[in-house]
Amino acid sequence: MGVNLGELVEPEEISFEDLNDKEVAVDAMNTLYQFLSIIRQRDGTPLKDSSGEITSHLSGLFYRNINLLENNIRPVYVFDGEAPELKEKETTKRRKKREEAREKWKELKEEGKISEAYSKATQSSKLTGDMIEESKRLLDAMGISYVQAPSEGEAQAAYMASQGEVYAVGSQDWDCLLFGADTMVRNLTTRKTRKTSGGGRKEVSQERITLEEVVGDLEITHEKLVWMGILMGTDFNPDGIHGIGPKTALKLVKEYDNFQALIGDEKVEWESQADPEAILEFFKNPPVMDPEYEEGELDSEKVKEILVTDHDFSEERVESGLEDLEKALESRQSGLDSFV
Repeated sequence: MGVNLGELVEPEEISFEDLNDKEVAVDAMNTLYQFLSIIRQRDGTPLKDSSGEITSHLSGLFYRNINLLENNIRPVYVFDGEAPELKEKETTKRRKKREEAREKWKELKEEGKISEAYSKATQSSKLTGDMIEESKRLLDAMGISYVQAPSEGEAQAAYMASQGEVYAVGSQDWDCLLFGADTMVRNLTTRKTRKTSGGGRKEVSQERITLEEVVGDLEITHEKLVWMGILMGTDFNPDGIHGIGPKTALKLVKEYDNFQALIGDEKVEWESQADPEAILEFFKNPPVMDPEYEEGELDSEKVKEILVTDHDFSEERVESGLEDLEKALESRQSGLDSFV
């Protein structure tokens, strides 16, 4: 999940009305992992079809997007491209953690420890290439735009926001601010509560964070915000610097005007194999592109083929969802026509 600025930043609580008629670049991988993590049965088993294929991601995409479009919010999903070499250690670490969690989940289920099993299950989610392609097919069928990033999807989404292509980045990950997103929105869901890793629930609401307010409140520049992230730990140096949390990182970056001098501070014991200068450069100049995309049209029959025919979703529920989606699209078109 990268850097966590929650301890220092006070997000603005908003509602879907504040995002009316706004286009939001959604971090696709972040969102799909979220669906795989939380859309599960009580013992942690993900949704599956009769062939044993996991369908949690498709269920999440279908119903989440209906909710967004009903609230006249236009998502543009941004998918990761080629992973940078800097992320190799974090990718390996996450894979190992998932494998360990999966084994522990099986043990706890066999022992009948359901709540503990659920906690481990949420940590075992694996997003495959087939799942990503299925997700793109469903988005196409729903008429929802998506962009294939050249590298980090989060960097591409942040670039789109900074260039005014979209209103904000929709993500749970604070790293989009380090990549320069002007505005980020968290918790793009109509649900008022969310399951925790321990099997309980916590209240959630939509939150808006702007880069201008963050750097203004912390009294630092955007580059120094990136310095803070590197000290605390990002996807490219996940362990960060031992003993340095948000408050200490903020204090340190205010003491220096030179990144090399900061890294040379006696409190900064750099143990990562990654070059700190390379990490800084990646945040400042990630591979991005000027995307070309346009909203498609809803193909209800294609949606039913993917969900009902291919993956055994309830035809009645899917048709009900499609009716809601068609009403939302008609309502939006009527609103656009009134301005013509």
